[in-house]
Amino acid sequence: MAEKAINPIFLSRPNLDEVDIQAVVSVLKSGNLVQGKEVANLEEKINSLTGSAFSSAVSNGTASLHLALVALEIGPGDEVIIPAFSYIATANVVELVGATPVFVDIELGTFNINVSQIEEKITSKTKCIMPVHEFGLCANMEEIIRLATSHGLYVIEDAACAIGARIGDQYAGTFGDFGSFSLHPRKSVTSGEGGVVTTKTKELDEKIKTLRNHGIRPGSFPMDFVEAGFNYRLTDFQAALVSSQMRRLPSIFRHKEALVDLYLKSLRTDILLLPSVPDGFTHSWQTFHVVCKDHETRERLIGWLKEHQIFCNYGAQCIPAMSFYLKKYQFDVKQQFPSAYEAYSCGLALPLSETLTSEEVSYVCEIINQFK
Repeated sequence: MAEKAINPIFLSRPNLDEVDIQAVVSVLKSGNLVQGKEVANLEEKINSLTGSAFSSAVSNGTASLHLALVALEIGPGDEVIIPAFSYIATANVVELVGATPVFVDIELGTFNINVSQIEEKITSKTKCIMPVHEFGLCANMEEIIRLATSHGLYVIEDAACAIGARIGDQYAGTFGDFGSFSLHPRKSVTSGEGGVVTTKTKELDEKIKTLRNHGIRPGSFPMDFVEAGFNYRLTDFQAALVSSQMRRLPSIFRHKEALVDLYLKSLRTDILLLPSVPDGFTHSWQTFHVVCKDHETRERLIGWLKEHQIFCNYGAQCIPAMSFYLKKYQFDVKQQFPSAYEAYSCGLALPLSETLTSEEVSYVCEIINQFK
């Protein structure tokens, strides 16, 4: 019988130390709260981490995707290819610019878009492929870039979960025309709400920086409004909070990798499909996501874990099965997107965060192994 761990065990919990808090306090005391030097400092840190040429910090990860689509002038009449399994924002931003999301099924194990099914979805209306690096694992970007290049398409990486993820030595967010990161509290570093847009060219970077700030051309004086822009700015105290946490990123990644290794070694049950990582890929492990053998087992396992004060959650959505998309496009979800539907209806995100201990992971595994 497992020795009882310290309870409760939460899915995730941000770790903000005294240095992080003082970084915010310092900005608050300065009186310079809106987008300023701390935002610029964070952008430099993101460039240094990822190797991106340019970065723009914005108000949230959904805003970063929205800005990328607007900057590429994607809108009514256009189609954007996205995976059928992701957080709902991936599809919502396509709808919000008036374009049509075209869904592609995923591969179980990696939970990323099935690249072998992308080309059949490309039409004369397709303007962009928007792969998601689901749960912190890069999609097959070599094949996606090859397809995009051969068909003259843009690529926007939804890297919301994937700060620090790599294929070989190249980081998520640097393969396509744009990369989009989230700074939500479940991410490795957080500003509460926040996002970052990465890109390769000065022209696209200036477009993002203009659009995020009401359409004001950066550095213009007197102030000149050259676009119908948005208020998607990040505050300086949010930026300072993230910059402070980034000093711990290497140790955060090492800690999560050790916990994941413990999960993979300790879970001894035939009711779960465990995640897999292709050779040459470095997972950033925003989420440890498993798939139960069926929906009923998933629901009973959630209840069993809750009885033992272990709290977990669904990992992401099968977006075509959500009411808005199902009603609008009349999908046959189980037939068209079987893997995405299985990952959604049978999937489960287990506890994983910087604050989680190896003793707690061992306890979670023992409780799951006892589940009948």
